[in-house]
Amino acid sequence: MNPSPPRWTIRLLTWLHPAETLEEVQGDLDELYTYWYQRAGEPQAILRYVLNVVSVLPPFVLRRRGQSTPYPQPSSFHPAMLRNYLKIAFRTLWRSKGYTAINVVGLSVAFCVCSFLFLMVYRQLTFDSFHQDGDRIFQVYRFLNEPAKAQRSGGMPMPLSPTLKAAYPEVQAATRILMGGSLIEYKGKYVEKPIIYADADFLSVFSFPMLKGNRAVALRDLSNLLISESTAKAIFGNEEPIGKALLLGNEGNKKQYIVSGVVADAPDNSTIHYDVIARIENTSTYRDSKDQWDALSHNVFVKLAPNVDQVSLENRLKPFAQTYFSGELAKLKKQGAKPDERGDLVAIRLQKLANVHFDREVSNSSAPIAIVYALLGIAFFILLIACINFINLSIARSFTRAREVGVRKSLGALKKQLFAQIWSESALICLVGFLIGSLMAYLLVPAFNAQFNAKINLTSLLQPGAIGGILAMFLLVTLVAGGYPSWQMAKFNAVEVLKGKITMKRPGFLRNSLIVTQFTISCLLTCCTIFAIQQVSYLRSRPLGFEKEQVISIPVGNKYSGRQLLQRLRNKLTNDPTVLAITGSGVNLGRGKDGSTSRAVLGFTYKDKEISTDWLLIDYDYLKTLNIKLLSGREFNPAYASDSLDRVIISESMARQIDEKNPVGKFFQTDTAGRKYQIIGLIPDYHLYSLQQEKKPITMHLSHTEAIAYIFVRVTPQSLTTSMDKLKAIWSEIAPGAEFTGSFLDENIDAWYRNEDSMAQVFSFASGIAILLSCLGLFAVALMAIEQRTKEIGVRKVLGASIPGLILLLSRDFVKLVLIALAIATPLTWFLMNKWLAEYPYRIDISIWVFVLVGVAAVLIALATVSFHSVKAALVNPVKSLRSE
Repeated sequence: MNPSPPRWTIRLLTWLHPAETLEEVQGDLDELYTYWYQRAGEPQAILRYVLNVVSVLPPFVLRRRGQSTPYPQPSSFHPAMLRNYLKIAFRTLWRSKGYTAINVVGLSVAFCVCSFLFLMVYRQLTFDSFHQDGDRIFQVYRFLNEPAKAQRSGGMPMPLSPTLKAAYPEVQAATRILMGGSLIEYKGKYVEKPIIYADADFLSVFSFPMLKGNRAVALRDLSNLLISESTAKAIFGNEEPIGKALLLGNEGNKKQYIVSGVVADAPDNSTIHYDVIARIENTSTYRDSKDQWDALSHNVFVKLAPNVDQVSLENRLKPFAQTYFSGELAKLKKQGAKPDERGDLVAIRLQKLANVHFDREVSNSSAPIAIVYALLGIAFFILLIACINFINLSIARSFTRAREVGVRKSLGALKKQLFAQIWSESALICLVGFLIGSLMAYLLVPAFNAQFNAKINLTSLLQPGAIGGILAMFLLVTLVAGGYPSWQMAKFNAVEVLKGKITMKRPGFLRNSLIVTQFTISCLLTCCTIFAIQQVSYLRSRPLGFEKEQVISIPVGNKYSGRQLLQRLRNKLTNDPTVLAITGSGVNLGRGKDGSTSRAVLGFTYKDKEISTDWLLIDYDYLKTLNIKLLSGREFNPAYASDSLDRVIISESMARQIDEKNPVGKFFQTDTAGRKYQIIGLIPDYHLYSLQQEKKPITMHLSHTEAIAYIFVRVTPQSLTTSMDKLKAIWSEIAPGAEFTGSFLDENIDAWYRNEDSMAQVFSFASGIAILLSCLGLFAVALMAIEQRTKEIGVRKVLGASIPGLILLLSRDFVKLVLIALAIATPLTWFLMNKWLAEYPYRIDISIWVFVLVGVAAVLIALATVSFHSVKAALVNPVKSLRSE
């Protein structure tokens, strides 16, 4: 290490000498100080240094008198200088095509991928943000602090919304939302559409654009009907829809409505989607449930008056909850439940509209906020890896350009001028990488959307906030990735560089830190990808309690009675040897082509114990069709007329819940005034819904009055390829004009895990990009390290070192760094994946072998990358290596 003058002498020089030439003078004096120190010792070196500092007094006097310095320096940002910087940058980059290509490819890929991921995050975070006064819109939910676990539910009783609005002036508008579906008829034309049943305040709460009609009175009458723009085109074409009459309902139960408005289609990032909007009073169950506080059937949204505080209103709602949910309050007290930190056992609370999309418990959303943060983190990691690569490559090049820097400094170039020139090269590479990345993103958006079901749109990048974010990201990458190496190169000592001595402060620490960071990120993403794939595979392969193969599921729709279609289909297929069984149900298994799902949960008291069960409507041969074994009792049988009135089949968990070891023959009553149900059969537990939810006890019942929504047909294995076409042909006979949307049950089950599939694919894609970029970075680091050790390699070969020994010597340090990265990534992955898997009631165990596998793969990849330079350096003739030095 070279000696340096005392600090007080340096401060004296800085104070006395003009800033314009300070750098050159200080560099010369530092070299002289080193020479005097080695020849005459420290005291003589300090004395001579001070004398030389005093000798610069005349320029100081001139400056104090306001005279100009004899050597004026041009501005580093003069137009002529900027043109010169760009010209030299182009020449330099063109000479180093390999480095330039690696940098541009790395940055363009990183910018492209980050654009995709940021757009996915932007889409999720801007859900429902288009509503005016969105900060005043809330979803109402119930809070129950049960002894085992606090429960939150968005299901509300019919009388809550009007009672809430009447009792609290803070509630400016309120609307109930109940999802349904219906067949729409107009002049002999039939269209099947989902329907939202809502209140007159729907358009007061939400600001969906009204294209036609009067917003204030669009839902004033019970016969009014709002339709979306796409529905209007599907039904009316170019005809004026306002004032036209439409018939809604199936055969024998149709009602006429008048179109009072056309609403723009809901944006893709809307929690609420609609085709038809009708008053909620028109539902078939409204009359029976309008005064029932224990029937939870719909969601409620409210818009608060300006300047109303959410927490204050929630506190004011405490008496409301205690009054109207006194039954739940009494049950919780009986169970020994304790109030939460806010002092509530039962409460009515509000969820901000901006958070509804991410709240699985309240809104049954499938987009947890953790996934959004994971995508944001992946984008940041990939950008960080690209920046690290840029820094590594720039530092690697600094050793080959050291003499150029030394010559420029010896000819009078200032540090800031060198920085500006070298940084301009980095900025040019960043700009080219950014432009190519943007072009790639534009061209690959359709393919990305198709592969990952991302639904992103590049027009989102034209928003002011997005433009600001992109510019900030570009400037940050340019300053960090390009600025640091430029500053380091500008600091090179001219004399030392020209002598062939290149030193950087702690270069090994910087290099090692960068490579450890890169491979930590790569190992983390790879491990997360493997665990995500394992979890999806586990969900798909876990036994469901029924046989999903060889079963076709057919949504009935709304045009015909499901019960009539089931009977017609039975009649057609009675003598068909390829059909093993046919049944019907009120609930589909998996997610069919109609995309809808429903759930009926029944709660009642049995022997002073609170019971909750899935209430499932089925038809004859349900157990046979799904190959569900009967543990005891019998299945429903047409020979017993009472089966369709008050007989039920229950699952094992239901039997445990009512504490009956032999439940067959036992009776229970769902309410004090209702009928008694007798248990006639016991079946094993099975998954009626996705494994993302914990399975509930199941109670099956038969009814000749309730609507069958789905028909299941089990066929022989040999007829799988022809059965679908056969059923489609028969369907056109028994249900003319109704669309056939049948699908195989195993495909429906797979559709449950579409979101997990997408996440696993995104992780796989991101980890692949991260590994690719990390290998590019390792390529640069290996080159930098081996170029610095060229003389050492030559000396070792002269002294008898073998080629395998040299390769091992050059590679082992990098292997150590990869192992350190794996040691850091392992606990991080363990923590993050445990947090993610905690959301699933059925989950995999995190295996240590995954980390071992990823570690071995990372070491092999690192060796393969480094070996290219190691072998090349080991094979070089030592005479050439030593001569070049």
